[in-house]
Amino acid sequence: MIEIFNQNLNRRMDSNLEKLAAFWVQHVSPKIALLSVTVGIAGLTGCAFCLWVVDSLLIRTIPNLYPTEVEMLQWIHQFANPFLDMLMLLVTKLSNPEIAVPIGLVTLVTLLIQQAHLEAWIVTIAGLGAIFLNKGLKPMFARLRPDLYPQLIQENSFSFPSGHALGTVVLYGAIAYLLAKHYPHYRIWIYLLAAILVMAVGLSRLYLGVHWPTDVLAGWAIGLLWLITCIVMLQLQKLQTLKQTKEST
Repeated sequence: MIEIFNQNLNRRMDSNLEKLAAFWVQHVSPKIALLSVTVGIAGLTGCAFCLWVVDSLLIRTIPNLYPTEVEMLQWIHQFANPFLDMLMLLVTKLSNPEIAVPIGLVTLVTLLIQQAHLEAWIVTIAGLGAIFLNKGLKPMFARLRPDLYPQLIQENSFSFPSGHALGTVVLYGAIAYLLAKHYPHYRIWIYLLAAILVMAVGLSRLYLGVHWPTDVLAGWAIGLLWLITCIVMLQLQKLQTLKQTKEST
Protein backbone atom coordinates (compact mmCIF):
# COMPACT_ATOMS: atom_id res chain seq x y z
CA MET A 1 0.00 0.00 0.00
CA ILE A 2 2.80 2.45 0.92
CA GLU A 3 4.67 1.51 -2.26
CA ILE A 4 1.60 2.27 -4.39
CA PHE A 5 1.15 5.61 -2.59
CA ASN A 6 4.80 6.53 -3.28
CA GLN A 7 4.46 5.61 -6.95
CA ASN A 8 1.30 7.71 -7.30
CA LEU A 9 2.97 10.61 -5.49
CA ASN A 10 5.98 10.45 -7.82
CA ARG A 11 3.72 10.36 -10.87
CA ARG A 12 1.78 13.41 -9.69
CA MET A 13 4.99 15.29 -8.97
CA ASP A 14 6.43 14.47 -12.40
CA SER A 15 3.15 15.45 -14.06
CA ASN A 16 3.01 18.79 -12.23
CA LEU A 17 6.62 19.54 -13.11
CA GLU A 18 5.97 18.75 -16.75
CA LYS A 19 3.00 21.15 -16.74
CA LEU A 20 5.10 23.84 -15.08
CA ALA A 21 7.93 23.33 -17.56
CA ALA A 22 5.49 23.42 -20.50
CA PHE A 23 3.94 26.69 -19.26
CA TRP A 24 7.41 28.18 -18.77
CA VAL A 25 8.59 27.19 -22.25
CA GLN A 26 5.43 28.52 -23.91
CA HIS A 27 4.99 31.78 -22.03
CA VAL A 28 8.31 32.78 -20.41
CA SER A 29 11.45 31.24 -21.88
CA PRO A 30 12.32 28.26 -24.08
CA LYS A 31 15.06 27.23 -21.64
CA ILE A 32 13.99 24.94 -18.79
CA ALA A 33 17.42 25.45 -17.24
CA LEU A 34 16.44 29.04 -16.54
CA LEU A 35 13.32 27.75 -14.75
CA SER A 36 15.52 25.52 -12.61
CA VAL A 37 17.68 28.49 -11.61
CA THR A 38 14.56 30.54 -10.85
CA VAL A 39 13.18 27.76 -8.64
CA GLY A 40 16.50 27.56 -6.79
CA ILE A 41 16.67 31.29 -6.13
CA ALA A 42 13.01 31.37 -5.11
CA GLY A 43 13.52 28.38 -2.80
CA LEU A 44 16.56 29.90 -1.13
CA THR A 45 14.78 33.23 -0.70
CA GLY A 46 11.70 31.45 0.62
CA CYS A 47 13.77 29.58 3.20
CA ALA A 48 15.32 32.83 4.42
CA PHE A 49 11.89 34.48 4.58
CA CYS A 50 10.45 31.56 6.56
CA LEU A 51 13.28 31.84 9.07
CA TRP A 52 12.54 35.55 9.46
CA VAL A 53 8.84 34.81 10.01
CA VAL A 54 9.58 32.19 12.66
CA ASP A 55 12.06 34.43 14.45
CA SER A 56 10.11 37.69 14.25
CA LEU A 57 6.52 36.53 14.57
CA LEU A 58 6.89 33.49 16.82
CA ILE A 59 10.07 33.36 18.87
CA ARG A 60 10.12 37.07 19.70
CA THR A 61 6.39 37.54 20.24
CA ILE A 62 4.97 34.48 22.02
CA PRO A 63 5.32 35.35 25.73
CA ASN A 64 5.36 31.80 27.14
CA LEU A 65 7.71 30.34 24.57
CA TYR A 66 10.98 31.06 26.39
CA PRO A 67 9.91 29.52 29.75
CA THR A 68 8.54 26.51 27.88
CA GLU A 69 11.80 25.98 26.03
CA VAL A 70 13.75 26.31 29.27
CA GLU A 71 11.55 23.68 30.88
CA MET A 72 12.02 21.34 27.93
CA LEU A 73 15.81 21.58 28.07
CA GLN A 74 15.83 21.10 31.84
CA TRP A 75 13.54 18.08 31.49
CA ILE A 76 15.90 16.53 28.94
CA HIS A 77 18.92 17.32 31.11
CA GLN A 78 17.53 15.34 34.04
CA PHE A 79 18.34 12.15 32.13
CA ALA A 80 22.01 13.09 31.74
CA ASN A 81 24.55 10.42 32.64
CA PRO A 82 28.08 9.52 31.47
CA PHE A 83 26.88 6.94 28.94
CA LEU A 84 24.38 9.32 27.31
CA ASP A 85 27.00 12.07 27.38
CA MET A 86 29.35 9.89 25.32
CA LEU A 87 26.57 8.71 23.00
CA MET A 88 25.24 12.20 22.28
CA LEU A 89 28.74 13.53 21.67
CA LEU A 90 29.23 10.81 19.06
CA VAL A 91 25.83 11.39 17.45
CA THR A 92 26.24 15.15 17.18
CA LYS A 93 29.56 14.68 15.36
CA LEU A 94 27.67 13.11 12.43
CA SER A 95 26.86 16.65 11.33
CA ASN A 96 30.18 18.25 12.27
CA PRO A 97 32.20 19.57 9.31
CA GLU A 98 34.97 17.01 9.84
CA ILE A 99 32.42 14.23 9.23
CA ALA A 100 29.80 15.86 6.99
CA VAL A 101 32.26 17.36 4.49
CA PRO A 102 34.07 14.06 3.72
CA ILE A 103 30.72 12.26 3.39
CA GLY A 104 29.53 14.95 0.99
CA LEU A 105 32.75 14.77 -1.04
CA VAL A 106 32.61 10.97 -1.24
CA THR A 107 29.01 11.23 -2.44
CA LEU A 108 29.99 13.82 -5.03
CA VAL A 109 32.97 11.81 -6.32
CA THR A 110 30.87 8.64 -6.49
CA LEU A 111 28.24 10.42 -8.58
CA LEU A 112 30.90 11.83 -10.91
CA ILE A 113 32.48 8.39 -11.36
CA GLN A 114 29.04 7.03 -12.27
CA GLN A 115 28.65 9.99 -14.67
CA ALA A 116 25.57 11.15 -12.78
CA HIS A 117 26.43 14.76 -13.49
CA LEU A 118 23.01 16.21 -12.77
CA GLU A 119 22.88 14.50 -9.37
CA ALA A 120 26.41 15.70 -8.60
CA TRP A 121 25.40 19.23 -9.54
CA ILE A 122 22.36 19.17 -7.29
CA VAL A 123 24.32 17.76 -4.34
CA THR A 124 26.78 20.64 -4.72
CA ILE A 125 24.00 23.23 -4.89
CA ALA A 126 22.24 21.66 -1.90
CA GLY A 127 25.41 21.81 0.18
CA LEU A 128 26.24 25.41 -0.74
CA GLY A 129 22.68 26.49 -0.05
CA ALA A 130 22.70 24.81 3.36
CA ILE A 131 25.94 26.59 4.25
CA PHE A 132 24.44 29.92 3.25
CA LEU A 133 21.25 29.36 5.23
CA ASN A 134 23.27 28.42 8.30
CA LYS A 135 26.39 30.58 8.29
CA GLY A 136 25.05 33.48 6.27
CA LEU A 137 21.80 34.07 8.14
CA LYS A 138 22.67 33.31 11.76
CA PRO A 139 24.22 36.77 12.38
CA MET A 140 21.00 38.37 11.14
CA PHE A 141 18.97 36.73 13.90
CA ALA A 142 21.74 36.86 16.54
CA ARG A 143 19.95 34.52 18.95
CA LEU A 144 22.11 33.54 21.90
CA ARG A 145 22.57 29.90 22.78
CA PRO A 146 21.17 28.40 26.00
CA ASP A 147 23.29 28.73 29.11
CA LEU A 148 21.32 26.66 31.60
CA TYR A 149 23.91 24.14 32.77
CA PRO A 150 27.56 23.20 32.14
CA GLN A 151 27.96 22.16 28.51
CA LEU A 152 30.11 19.34 27.20
CA ILE A 153 30.96 21.23 24.01
CA GLN A 154 31.52 24.88 23.23
CA GLU A 155 29.84 26.65 20.32
CA ASN A 156 30.85 30.19 19.43
CA SER A 157 28.29 31.02 16.75
CA PHE A 158 24.70 32.13 17.23
CA SER A 159 21.92 29.65 17.90
CA PHE A 160 19.14 30.15 15.30
CA PRO A 161 18.65 28.09 13.22
CA SER A 162 20.40 24.86 14.19
CA GLY A 163 23.01 24.25 11.52
CA HIS A 164 23.38 20.64 12.61
CA ALA A 165 19.64 20.02 12.21
CA LEU A 166 19.53 21.79 8.86
CA GLY A 167 22.68 20.10 7.60
CA THR A 168 21.61 16.57 8.48
CA VAL A 169 18.30 16.99 6.65
CA VAL A 170 20.02 18.29 3.51
CA LEU A 171 23.03 15.95 3.47
CA TYR A 172 21.53 12.67 4.63
CA GLY A 173 18.18 13.48 3.05
CA ALA A 174 19.85 13.97 -0.34
CA ILE A 175 21.81 10.73 0.05
CA ALA A 176 18.63 8.91 1.06
CA TYR A 177 16.81 10.29 -2.00
CA LEU A 178 19.56 9.14 -4.36
CA LEU A 179 19.79 5.71 -2.74
CA ALA A 180 16.01 5.29 -2.84
CA LYS A 181 16.06 6.02 -6.58
CA HIS A 182 18.66 3.29 -7.14
CA TYR A 183 17.13 0.81 -4.69
CA PRO A 184 13.37 1.45 -4.85
CA HIS A 185 12.49 -1.81 -3.06
CA TYR A 186 14.32 -0.54 0.04
CA ARG A 187 12.97 3.00 -0.23
CA ILE A 188 10.99 2.89 3.03
CA TRP A 189 13.92 1.56 5.05
CA ILE A 190 16.30 4.08 3.53
CA TYR A 191 14.04 7.02 4.37
CA LEU A 192 13.33 5.59 7.83
CA LEU A 193 17.04 5.31 8.59
CA ALA A 194 17.64 8.86 7.37
CA ALA A 195 14.76 10.16 9.52
CA ILE A 196 16.11 8.39 12.61
CA LEU A 197 19.55 9.87 11.96
CA VAL A 198 18.14 13.37 11.52
CA MET A 199 16.06 13.14 14.70
CA ALA A 200 18.98 11.71 16.67
CA VAL A 201 21.28 14.58 15.71
CA GLY A 202 18.59 17.14 16.60
CA LEU A 203 18.00 15.48 19.96
CA SER A 204 21.73 15.46 20.66
CA ARG A 205 21.83 19.24 20.23
CA LEU A 206 19.09 19.63 22.83
CA TYR A 207 20.66 17.12 25.21
CA LEU A 208 24.01 18.92 24.99
CA GLY A 209 22.25 22.22 25.70
CA VAL A 210 23.64 24.11 22.72
CA HIS A 211 20.30 24.83 21.02
CA TRP A 212 16.77 25.83 21.90
CA PRO A 213 14.01 23.48 20.68
CA THR A 214 12.80 26.08 18.17
CA ASP A 215 16.32 26.23 16.72
CA VAL A 216 16.19 22.53 15.94
CA LEU A 217 12.62 22.63 14.62
CA ALA A 218 13.46 25.57 12.36
CA GLY A 219 16.59 23.79 11.13
CA TRP A 220 14.59 20.66 10.27
CA ALA A 221 11.84 22.60 8.51
CA ILE A 222 14.14 24.84 6.47
CA GLY A 223 16.43 21.92 5.64
CA LEU A 224 13.47 19.94 4.31
CA LEU A 225 12.18 22.91 2.31
CA TRP A 226 15.58 23.48 0.73
CA LEU A 227 16.02 19.76 0.02
CA ILE A 228 12.65 19.63 -1.75
CA THR A 229 13.65 22.69 -3.76
CA CYS A 230 16.86 20.97 -4.86
CA ILE A 231 14.99 17.80 -5.83
CA VAL A 232 12.59 19.88 -7.95
CA MET A 233 15.59 21.55 -9.59
CA LEU A 234 17.05 18.12 -10.34
CA GLN A 235 13.81 16.90 -11.91
CA LEU A 236 13.58 20.05 -14.04
CA GLN A 237 17.14 19.56 -15.27
CA LYS A 238 16.28 15.99 -16.22
CA LEU A 239 13.30 17.31 -18.18
CA GLN A 240 15.67 19.69 -19.94
CA THR A 241 18.00 16.80 -20.82
CA LEU A 242 15.09 14.72 -22.06
CA LYS A 243 13.84 17.65 -24.17
CA GLN A 244 17.27 18.12 -25.74
CA THR A 245 17.54 14.40 -26.47
CA LYS A 246 14.19 14.37 -28.25
CA GLU A 247 15.11 17.46 -30.28
CA SER A 248 18.41 15.92 -31.39
CA THR A 249 16.66 12.77 -32.59
